[in-house]
Amino acid sequence: MSRVYAIAAAAVLAALLGGTWLATRGGGGDGDVFAQCRSGAVAGGDIGGPFTLVSETGETVTDADVITGPTLVYFGYTFCPDVCPIHSQRNALAVQELEDRGIMVTPVFISVDPERDTPERVADFTLNFHDRMVGLTGSPEQVKAASDAYRNYYARGEGDDEFYLVDHMTNTYFMMPPYGFMDFFDGDMAPDALVEVLQCYVEAAENDPNPPVN
Repeated sequence: MSRVYAIAAAAVLAALLGGTWLATRGGGGDGDVFAQCRSGAVAGGDIGGPFTLVSETGETVTDADVITGPTLVYFGYTFCPDVCPIHSQRNALAVQELEDRGIMVTPVFISVDPERDTPERVADFTLNFHDRMVGLTGSPEQVKAASDAYRNYYARGEGDDEFYLVDHMTNTYFMMPPYGFMDFFDGDMAPDALVEVLQCYVEAAENDPNPPVN
């Protein structure tokens, strides 16, 4: 995907969020316990939701099975020639640095190319980046439902059955139960910057005097 398209897609997501900005503040009172962590204007909202997909081991899983703690969610595809490997590597580097600091964040890769991305192919892809990266695929209907839940966009491009490309948004979404969606990050954020933002969120949640109850 081109840089121009990626920027436009991020702008579309921001516009779609609209009234959901500043919807999640975390603790009690009027303050936002995550205010110092925000990477932009977004502060929670109606992003994410129930999904049912197929794991890289061939098992049917739901969002409740996958998103059990701080989680980075990225939509891409294994045949992607450029941005998907770059962004997956960025996420993996950030996750590893956080793990070295004693903070566990799960990286998740959801395929938007269910026609070609079998569980086995997704498994091979994620293993290249991190041994804890969770790879998910599914039927076209399952993938679309998951993508819609995250207000993500993707569309198969022109080409034959073997070599087509897929246009898709390149944001990484940060989910943190029980708060839900926390923030999203574009592909330009460097690993070290992502590490600092994620650590800020996790530590703020740990110090939240009145966290939400599921």
